Amino acid sequence: MATTKPTIEELRERSQPMSVRGRQNAEHWSGEYLRHGSLYLTRQLVPTRMTPNGVTGLMILSGWCIALSLLVPGVLGALLAVFFGQLQMYLDCVDGELARWRQKFSPAGVFLDKVAHYTTEGFVGLAFGLRAAGVFGGQTGSTDTWKFAFLGAVLMSGIMLNKALNDFVHVARAFSGVDRLPDTAEAKAVPRRGLVGILRGAARFLPFHRIFHSVELSLLALVLSIVGLITGNDVDVFRVTVWVLAPVVWTVVLGHFVSIMASPRVKAAR
Repeated sequence: MATTKPTIEELRERSQPMSVRGRQNAEHWSGEYLRHGSLYLTRQLVPTRMTPNGVTGLMILSGWCIALSLLVPGVLGALLAVFFGQLQMYLDCVDGELARWRQKFSPAGVFLDKVAHYTTEGFVGLAFGLRAAGVFGGQTGSTDTWKFAFLGAVLMSGIMLNKALNDFVHVARAFSGVDRLPDTAEAKAVPRRGLVGILRGAARFLPFHRIFHSVELSLLALVLSIVGLITGNDVDVFRVTVWVLAPVVWTVVLGHFVSIMASPRVKAAR
C-alpha cells in the first residue's frame, strides 16, 4: 500500500483513462461533473487502508438512503434523496478510481457494484409507491392506500428487470462462448429501418426511459414535492405519478427486450 499521495495529474492519468471517460453506456451523465471532484477524495484514500470494495459498500448505503429519504414527507425528504443520489454517484466514481490506481480488481467488486445499482434503483421505485400511499406522513387520504404501495412494487420490479436485461446479454454471450461485448455504440446498434429502428429513434429524441435511474428519480421526486408544496397535497401528486410510471416502465422493458433481440448483441457468430 502506498504511503504517499499521488498528484491529481497522476491520478487522472491512471484512474480516469479515456477508456473509462469515453464509455458510451456505462457512464452516467453525472460522471461528467462528479469526476472533476472525485479524484480529490480518491487521493486522500490512496495511503489509507480503505479498499475499493469498502467504498462500494458506502455507495450501497448511500443508495439505500435515497429510498429512505423519500419516505420523509415534504420537500425535505426529496432534498435528502437528491443529496444521497449525488453522493452515491460520487462514490461510484471513487471506488473505480481507487481500484484502478492500486490495480486491484475482483469479481467481488463487480458483484457489489451490481448490488448497489440494482437495489438502489429498485428501492427508489418502491419508495415512490410507499410515499404515494402516504402512510409515513399520516396522510393516507383513502381506504385503498396500499394499492399505491403495490404500484411501487410493480415499478420496482420493472426497473430491476430493465437493468437486468443488459446483464442477461453478457451472460448469454459468455455461456455461448462469444467474446465480451465492447461498450461502443456500434456494438449495440439496432437496424435503422423498420418498426424497431423507428421506435429506437423516437427513444433517442425523447429519452423518457432514462427517468428510471436513481439520480433522475430523485430529481423527479424533488419536482413533485415542490408541486405538492404549491398545491398543498404532496400525496396526490405522487399518486398520479406512480399510476403513470408503473405501466411506462413495463413499456420500456418491452422496448428494451425487442431492441436487444434486433441488435447484433445476441446474434454474434460463434
